[in-house]
Amino acid sequence: MLSNKAQYAIHALTYLGERYQQGYIPINQIAEERKIPYKFLEAILLELRKAGILGSRTGKGGGYYLTKAPEEIMLVQIMRAMDGPVALLPCVSKVFYEPCRICPYPEPKCPIRGAFLEVRDVTLKVLGGKSLRDLINKDVNFPSDFSI
Repeated sequence: MLSNKAQYAIHALTYLGERYQQGYIPINQIAEERKIPYKFLEAILLELRKAGILGSRTGKGGGYYLTKAPEEIMLVQIMRAMDGPVALLPCVSKVFYEPCRICPYPEPKCPIRGAFLEVRDVTLKVLGGKSLRDLINKDVNFPSDFSI
């Protein structure tokens, strides 16, 4: 499930993406326009800055801005910055891999792992193929072979 933190991050980033290259956007403006609690947004924007997705300037006339064009910021980057692994099991994660602690099987023989590798691959295909620009343009079309 997508965390509140990741949802708020996406809302804040789409707001900034709609104003790409229009200067620094104050945090209170983002919070007001997207109905995000100020203190929560402050923490989220700091994490996005640490991840290299945002830049900022303090003081009068300061605020936040996207460090890259909206079409270069993929949903998978945002998700990983906010929630860590996209994979549902640590043993199938590409970025945050670690062996499963409770699995009694060696990885190649684990009956659960194969199914979750498929889930990971489909998830990465969708999230890795959708940019912030797609969300701004409301052009979030899923692959024709994708069904829930």
